[in-house]
Amino acid sequence: MEICRCPVKSMQGETPSEVVVDATGVVGDRAYALVDGETGAVVSAKDPRRWAVLLGMSARFSAEAGPGQPITITLPGGVRVSSTEQDIDSQLSSAAGRTVTLSGAPASGAHYDEVWPNIDGLAPEQFVASLQTGHTSAGEAVTALPVGMLAPGTFQDVAPVTILTTSSLRAARRLHPEGNWDPRRFRMTVLIDTDGDRFLENDWLGRSLTVGSVRLSVFAPTPRCVMVTLAQPDLGADRHILTTVARHNRAEVPGTGRFACLGVYASVEQSGTIRVGDNVELT
Repeated sequence: MEICRCPVKSMQGETPSEVVVDATGVVGDRAYALVDGETGAVVSAKDPRRWAVLLGMSARFSAEAGPGQPITITLPGGVRVSSTEQDIDSQLSSAAGRTVTLSGAPASGAHYDEVWPNIDGLAPEQFVASLQTGHTSAGEAVTALPVGMLAPGTFQDVAPVTILTTSSLRAARRLHPEGNWDPRRFRMTVLIDTDGDRFLENDWLGRSLTVGSVRLSVFAPTPRCVMVTLAQPDLGADRHILTTVARHNRAEVPGTGRFACLGVYASVEQSGTIRVGDNVELT
């Protein structure tokens, strides 16, 4: 099992051996984000026209993990800066190539922009059209979506927890063997070691998962986006990652239609601690 915590939205994160989980997910996960000084939007690499550069940055908690706790950010080229430095915003703006501020709490009505590649089966056309705010020079739809829909106070996209299995990664690799299906592309909260090579967690919808002292309720498949195709350290760009998912694992997201999905969303029924090596029980 692997645990992932991303202190800053869209930056590379860390893989701690132990985390505390509460109603908002892993404590400290997406606790921070950059905010665009021009538009006021929360910065997300889901709009790679402006923000793909964030995938070349990484963040970790300097000591204790949690909202408002100091973080260390490694910029492209290896320079490290601390969230406690007075000029942190100017340093991040210089690295991002655009004026940004580091925020530790989403403002009321906070949203992020997302680019939707022209890939058959990626998402329901009506869903995208209902949220569209513009388009790219290549004719791809751009939408605005709220942050933290089911994890208030965080910069999560939707749910507190995202779960992925190694069997799903093997199934995807079998379908696109030339691709690098490194888990870092998918930014799951927990990667669970499982046998076989099928999209196993599709069968977990409506069921509970106990990991360590934490109990999770699996409620929806996880739609995938342009971020999984983008280049990042040691991983090249690969549009076929997303086209493979769209072709072979479309799933129904309740109330919105069928999306290209990999992994599942979960809410937290019981808070507690998860440690690498904990038993996982599905009920």
